[in-house]
Amino acid sequence: MIDLRIDGDVAMIVLNNPDKLNALDERAVRDLDAAYSGAEAAGVRALVLRGEGRAFCAGRDISGVDPRTDDVAGYLDGLVTPLLQRMAAFPAPTFAAAHGACLGVGLGLLIATDVVYVAENAKIGSPFAALGATLDSGGHALFFERLGAHKTLDLIYTGRLMTGAEAVASGLFSQTFPADTVVAETEAAAAKASSGATAAFVASKQLIAYLRDQRLGLWASMTTENAAQAALCDTDDYREGFAAFQAKRPPVFHGR
Repeated sequence: MIDLRIDGDVAMIVLNNPDKLNALDERAVRDLDAAYSGAEAAGVRALVLRGEGRAFCAGRDISGVDPRTDDVAGYLDGLVTPLLQRMAAFPAPTFAAAHGACLGVGLGLLIATDVVYVAENAKIGSPFAALGATLDSGGHALFFERLGAHKTLDLIYTGRLMTGAEAVASGLFSQTFPADTVVAETEAAAAKASSGATAAFVASKQLIAYLRDQRLGLWASMTTENAAQAALCDTDDYREGFAAFQAKRPPVFHGR
């Protein structure tokens, strides 16, 4: 089950199938895609993704999958990749609170989120050595970029799972917190972002994605930044930020 809750300018999407560690079958992937669509239609200015129970998301629900007839390409190419692309392109800052198992598709959900706060008890890695399968949902790209080839293949070959603290220390995600506070910390960060200059935040989000995908050098990156800054000059928040600074008062942003 996927729950969508809107509280003012913040959307909360909850993976709510704790008996299966929030593992995602085809219907759950479709429901999660619909939740992001609903949050976008509501015009929220920040979004939080979290899991109910002992885990964030243990990956794909394979409890009823027959490997002889499994349409894995249909699941991954047809459902998961479009969902992750929608999540990554969400037009507001997105945050995830990750605890317990964050594996397979669950890891992919984190990769597609802007900012990930990780509980100390999180388990992150590649559990597929015992399944005869391979890491999916963007895991190879994330691990290779942040960890290098040797550590990535060590995790894949051994199936060893990193703790949340190790994952953050390795540069995979942003910050680590105790499991009993990670959701509150994530919600607080999202609430703060939702009252900020979210149009400027989205411009930075798009710049980071462009730098990642195009592998731009310094000067090409600077040209792209300059164009984004010039475009922001026409926004209400840009004018409000300058007016507030000059009047020595706190700015009041509206995300436009």
